Amino acid sequence: MADTAALDPAPIAAARPESRDDRALHRRVFLGIALALALAPLVLYPVFLMKVLCFALFALAFNLLLGYGGLLSFGHAAYFGMASYVSAYAAKTWGLTPELAILAGTLVAGLLGLVFGALAIRRQGIYFSMITLALAQMAFFFSLQAPFTGGEDGIQAVPRGNLFGLVGLADDRVLYAVVALIFFGGMLLIYRIIHSPFGQVLKAIRDNEPRAISLGYRVNRYKLAVFVLSATLAGLAGATKAIVFQLASLTDVHWSMSGEVVLMTLVGGMGTVFGPIVGALVIVTMETYLAQFGAWVTVIQGAVFVLCVLLFREGILGLLARRLGRPL
Repeated sequence: MADTAALDPAPIAAARPESRDDRALHRRVFLGIALALALAPLVLYPVFLMKVLCFALFALAFNLLLGYGGLLSFGHAAYFGMASYVSAYAAKTWGLTPELAILAGTLVAGLLGLVFGALAIRRQGIYFSMITLALAQMAFFFSLQAPFTGGEDGIQAVPRGNLFGLVGLADDRVLYAVVALIFFGGMLLIYRIIHSPFGQVLKAIRDNEPRAISLGYRVNRYKLAVFVLSATLAGLAGATKAIVFQLASLTDVHWSMSGEVVLMTLVGGMGTVFGPIVGALVIVTMETYLAQFGAWVTVIQGAVFVLCVLLFREGILGLLARRLGRPL
């Protein structure tokens, strides 16, 4: 049984072959996103945009696991946060260039996902979710106590450095272009994974795991593979965020970060290709422009989540896709 059954199986539409019209629609969406990325810095603050892109990539990575793998993880902050710490430490202490620092953080997140995933996939449903939460809490307390993380102070004043030793990233607009390329590349990779034969098997396991086993698929191998892919891409988002904000802190690895990415995915549309981007935009915008309300921002986010569950369980883009009759 899919691990998302405790939430609601309705948001995940039944898998169907992608038609030529669907592919044409998705190409237009990709072109629209590319155009929006190019024009956005002209009207919005680049640092805000970079934050949205980092969290959008994080949400896309999580949606790969939940929306297409059917695995609900409550511990994805572990990969996002640990990659952030490693990237910040590599840039500040080792003096690595930003691309190498981001790569180091991403690789560590992938290795951590391999270890944690190998343990977690031994169980299903709520037990799987609780194991991921417990493992993430271990990562949090490690980050709190480890000498290289700076404890409660975190790693501050992380240098942005020069990309490939040539292009300085001190200018927010230059760094935005780099982050936009990372986001767009990650999005294309996730799209390719979803629409590959591997992705089709994932959907089959999500929808009917016993039948997939009866057909001869080694289900646990597929689950572990998608877990590692999701953790690695989440790490890419976290490592990039550390360079953008020149900071890695306990906030990145705290359990609330795991809850936040679940919220982004569900608000945008679980099991949709582009929904997590919309969800990340909504949540980050709320956090940024409602910051004056202090702790009440969390209450407002909770109210938005409740409204989404009650009024459109498919999420914003899931509802739009149902109205259009096309997968988004």
